[in-house]
Amino acid sequence: QVQLVESGGGLVQPGGSLRLSCAASGSIFRINTMGWYRQAPGKQRELVAAVTSDGTTNYANSVKGRFTISRDNAKNTVYLQMNSLKPEDTAVYYCKLTNRAGVYSADYWGQGSQVTVSS
Repeated sequence: QVQLVESGGGLVQPGGSLRLSCAASGSIFRINTMGWYRQAPGKQRELVAAVTSDGTTNYANSVKGRFTISRDNAKNTVYLQMNSLKPEDTAVYYCKLTNRAGVYSADYWGQGSQVTVSS
């Protein structure tokens, strides 16, 4: 099992910044992907950004140039630096870890952190 603990959400004005953190513990495979998803009211959960254990990153087009994902493998922690925030970034942000071994994969989710962008 894997446990994910998120922190760093909150209320910020448009144009502001926030940093989310997600610390993983438990049975973490050497090959894994950690990422952030978000879900706004009435909408489906969507990928925001992800980073593999070898450092390959992937971003949603809507956040490219504004958000940066990074990870500290020694601490099993992933970060999401969010700059130039917009009201449409308002959502619950979820951390996800995917363990991979050959054809096997398993997903684990954090509890979610509310991010509200409003003046």
